[in-house]
Amino acid sequence: MGRHRLKLLIALVILPLFAFGIHKYYISLTQVEYVKENASLQIISRYFIDDLEHTLEKEYQQDFELNTKQEIDSVDSYYQEYLSQHLIFTINDSIYTFNYIGKEYDADIVYLYLEIPNIKRLESLEIKNTSLFKYFPEQQNITKLKINNKHTTFYLSKQKDKGLLNF
Repeated sequence: MGRHRLKLLIALVILPLFAFGIHKYYISLTQVEYVKENASLQIISRYFIDDLEHTLEKEYQQDFELNTKQEIDSVDSYYQEYLSQHLIFTINDSIYTFNYIGKEYDADIVYLYLEIPNIKRLESLEIKNTSLFKYFPEQQNITKLKINNKHTTFYLSKQKDKGLLNF
């Protein structure tokens, strides 16, 4: 009976650990807030460093070694270029380009700060986010919006890569 309990203990404790190790979740979070006083959209995008690093290395054929002493000096220009191709903002039926403000690392997450200035009125906002889809087909890009005290969340995937909000 002792061996049977040991096998049961192994099955109940150790096997679930292997199951969690096999499956990885691929998500990003982008927060968008309209700051009326500044007439701007302020954006913070969060990505897992290893997923973004893998994607950048595949896209640009070089080592990035993000959040290490070996990180390339021009990494900000790569972040800006990549995001400008994959994070598209259409405001009042016109595509707007964001300003890349900078980055910040926290543990295994990179925070990317963006802003779209000179938005005097906001009638509609469409956000298209195809970040990481090419190399991680199961990627989900969650987008949380706070616009005029209205809170909305879009769950974007490879099959549905944009969300639209009308005011």
